[in-house]
Amino acid sequence: MTYIEIFCVSCRKPLGRYNTKFYSEDKIGGLLKTAHSVHMRDGHTINVRRV
Repeated sequence: MTYIEIFCVSCRKPLGRYNTKFYSEDKIGGLLKTAHSVHMRDGHTINVRRV
C-alpha cells in the first residue's frame, strides 16, 4: 500500500498519513485547505510526499 504523508519541515513532524486507496490527490488538497490551514498560516513549510 502506498501512503501520502503531510510533513511539516519547520516542526519536523508528520501531520498525517493518508492511504492513496481512499484519498485521491484532490482530497489531500482539500485536507490541506481545511484541516492544516492554520498550521500553514503560521508560516510553517509543508511537504506532501509519498511513503
